[in-house]
Amino acid sequence: MALKRANRRAARSLFDRKKRGAGGAAAWQTRGMTQMIDTAVAARIAACDWPAIGGALDRDGWTVLPRLLAANECDGTAALYGEEGRFRSHVQMARHGFGRGEYRYFAYPLPPLVAALRAAFYARLAPVANRWHERMGRAGAFPADHADYLAHCHAGGQARPTPLLLQYGPGDYNCLHRDLYGAEVFPLQVAVLLSAPGDDFTGGEFVLTEQRPRMQSRAAVVPLGKGDAVIFAVNERPVAGSRGDYRVAMRHGVSEVRTGRRHTLGVIFHDAA
Repeated sequence: MALKRANRRAARSLFDRKKRGAGGAAAWQTRGMTQMIDTAVAARIAACDWPAIGGALDRDGWTVLPRLLAANECDGTAALYGEEGRFRSHVQMARHGFGRGEYRYFAYPLPPLVAALRAAFYARLAPVANRWHERMGRAGAFPADHADYLAHCHAGGQARPTPLLLQYGPGDYNCLHRDLYGAEVFPLQVAVLLSAPGDDFTGGEFVLTEQRPRMQSRAAVVPLGKGDAVIFAVNERPVAGSRGDYRVAMRHGVSEVRTGRRHTLGVIFHDAA
């Protein structure tokens, strides 16, 4: 617990320095500071109860990590939305029938905190992903290191970064969907709520649905607070049945925001074609 608090203090200090303008954007991108963020985030994620997380993912296909990010980390990340140079693409959902609202895909290099979260989560989720693939009868194994997995994605023509920031205002929503960007798909992803329900916005609940064979769809409304992360299945997950494992299709979305503004960080581990 003490280690966890120390890592949170270190990460807060880094964000506070950025907010005070300590050397500007160039200082924020320095190698030493990036390494500090990598170390702090990796230790924070390693301190989570991964046996319990893996059990919840096997049972439900999703789980919540409370207070993964501190309030100033959330605010600092949400503020990046206005820095257009950080992004490769800007999507208006209504133009594509995705819902209402908008999101932006980060360009490489990713912001240090986003890159650190992506690498640290991947290392912990790869064993779960491999177990799921084996249970679903799929060939191939995910490497232990995210850099190796990205090299595999890029060799297959999927080289565009997929981490993104989403922004919703009153009346905005996100239709149920799957984040598939090519043939290569890592079966889990992470979303972090950057805004405070009840204070920054109302409505806008995170929703998951699953479709089991020959059964009606089941929905889950996932309770999230500011800084909470939800890990969930991208597309399919295995479920144990009386005749062995079978595949359950999953979708995710966001209900209508009634008031205020809602920001979310999405961490997807495969890149896009």
